[in-house]
Order: sequence, then C-alpha cells, then structure tokens
Amino acid sequence: MSAVMNLIRRNAGLITLLALVALIAVACGGGDGAAATASPSVTPHPPLVPSSPGADPLSLIAWLFTPVFQALFIGLVLLDRFTGDIGIAILLLTVVIRIILISPYRKQLVSQRRTQMLQPEVAEIQRRYKGDRMKIQQAQAELYKTRGINPLSGCLPTLLQFVVLIPMYTVISNGLTNPDPTAMLNVFGVNIGEQVGLVCANGLGTAAYDNMKPCIESVIPWLGNLQASIPWAPISLVGIGISPLALVSALLQVLQTRMTLPQGKAAKGDPSAAAQSQMLVILPLISVLYGGILPAGLFIYWIASTIFSLAQQYLILGYGGLFPLFGWNPAFAANHAPRFPVAMPEAAPAGDVVDGAPQTRTDLDRAASAAATIRSAKKHDRHGRRGGK
Repeated sequence: MSAVMNLIRRNAGLITLLALVALIAVACGGGDGAAATASPSVTPHPPLVPSSPGADPLSLIAWLFTPVFQALFIGLVLLDRFTGDIGIAILLLTVVIRIILISPYRKQLVSQRRTQMLQPEVAEIQRRYKGDRMKIQQAQAELYKTRGINPLSGCLPTLLQFVVLIPMYTVISNGLTNPDPTAMLNVFGVNIGEQVGLVCANGLGTAAYDNMKPCIESVIPWLGNLQASIPWAPISLVGIGISPLALVSALLQVLQTRMTLPQGKAAKGDPSAAAQSQMLVILPLISVLYGGILPAGLFIYWIASTIFSLAQQYLILGYGGLFPLFGWNPAFAANHAPRFPVAMPEAAPAGDVVDGAPQTRTDLDRAASAAATIRSAKKHDRHGRRGGK
C-alpha cells in the first residue's frame, strides 16, 4: 500500500507540474517577478530581477523558487559562455543536476525494488488478515521495519527533481527571452556575467541596445536552428501541436517505467506494478499533449535527464520488466544481472538491537512459528500413538 501511495505522489507531482508552472509564470510576470511573460513582438520585457515576497501566494511561491532559479540560470549562462551553444549548455547542466541527485535517486530505486521483493510476504499478510485493514497495515509496517525498508524514502528524489523542473521551465522560457538579466547574474555584489566576459546578443550596455531582443542567444544550430526558449510543434494532429522532442521524451518515459517494473510473473498481483503500468500510458500522453506548449529547451532537459535515469536504473535494476517489448525478447537480456544488484536485508531476529532499539518479530513470523510448532506437536503425537500400539 505504501508503494502505491508513493507512486501516486510521484505522478501527482508530475501531473500538477503544468498548473504550478503556469502559476509561477504568472507570479514571475509582474515588475517584481523573476521574469516577464509578455511577448517580445508586442512589448519589451522588463529587466530580469529576483522576485520579492508579497501578500499573495503566487509572489510568495516565486520568491521561494528564486534562489533555485538564480543558481540554474547562472549555471546555464556559464556553460553557454564556455561552450558557445545553448543546447549543449542545457545538456551539461542536466548532467550536473543528475550527478548531484545520484545518491538520493539510488535510494529511491533500492527502496522501490526491495518493496517489490517483499510483495509475496505482503500478499501473505493480506491473505492472513483478509477483511481486517488495521491488522494488515500494522503487520505491513512491522514487516518493513524489520527489513529496514522505508517506503516513503522514495519521495525525496522525486521532490528534488520536481523542485528543479519548475525553475528550469522559467529559466528556459523567461531567462532566455529577457533582454537584461544583469540583476539575476549578481551574487553578493559580484556580476558573474562581467567576470566571464558575457556579451549580450542584443547589444546591452551599448548604443545599439535593442530591448526587444533577448540577451542570450537561444538558437541550437545542431537541431536545425531550433529556438530553445519557445515551443516547437511542427506536427499538427486534430488541432493539437505535436513536438518531435515530446515524442522522444514520451518514448523514453515508457522505457524508464518498464525498467522499474518487476521481471516477468513477479509483476502479477503487485499493486504498485499495476499502478506503474497505468502510468506507462498516462505520463507519456501528458508529455505529448503539452509538447506544443512548453519550450523546446525544457524537453531537451527532460530527455537528457531521462537518459541519465535509464543508465542509473540499468546499473541497479538491470532491464527490469522492459522485455519482452512488443514480443521482442533479446538473448542479451536473458538472465542479465545488474552491476549493482539490490539485496534484501535479513529480518532482524527477536531480541536483536538495531540503532539502539529492540527489534521484534513480525506478526507473519509469529504465525509461521506457531504453525511450525503445531505441525511438530502433531508429528510427536502420531509417534506417541504408534508407540502405544
């Protein structure tokens, strides 16, 4: 049950992303916001400045996310300055973020896989206490405790990725379209742009300054001069703009979700696996539907982040439930062992002390012990009757 709730929290966060992005975009759109949202073809953007907290909740949200926005924006500007390509800068920034998140994401994968490995014991608890939800919850909680598993530990990495994703949206959609980001590049009175020799493409600081053009060039030459700061949806389907980048992102999400599923028959009867199978369709569909609304650079970030996740999952989980894929079951996936496999901790015996706290057996362990005692008594009783004859 905890694994299912964990999964629901993960996907609820992702599904809510667009609503929160819209709220922050509105909050950042005022004169005190992190950025303006007006179209550059109609009116120029005001300078990009840190948001200030206000009485309304939108400005408070924008203010809370401003430090993360500033860190990501400065990192993107530095990488763009060193590489000369905003597309490569987005990819490198994604790698830096995911390297920072390696440890918490690994804990999430380990916790998720161990929860899957405990599913047979959880199913036995549910069978034994069928109809008594309170006893089922208590027995499951005790089972997880004795095995050293915290099902809620998977929330942190998802929360961290979510906290990064929203400011990344504003960095790409607003930071890359602003004509004067000078204030956002100031850290403790030091202008990072001046330190690295940033020269704005719109002539900021010169007589040729054009406040209708962005300071940072967001064209990606190796993607056909794609503008990273605006949506790219060249395909139209029943009036909905479809982005090729969104299609790639959706495909990678399908692969990522399948790799987190248990292998083969182990997924049957697992409620968390069933919930993940549903998200196998829902999340990629959301990506495709919003491909024509979100900026192209955000999908570049999401694609690179998903590829990083796939590599980490391969090392820890192997191929998981990826195969068979459309009937294809390759030989290289058969009996494949991951480089860093997940092992289930042994249950702590009764009376052991772990982290200063005495550990007790689970209800399931007690029931199994009682059953073994009964069987042993019956066996001795039969022997006794035979001896009496």
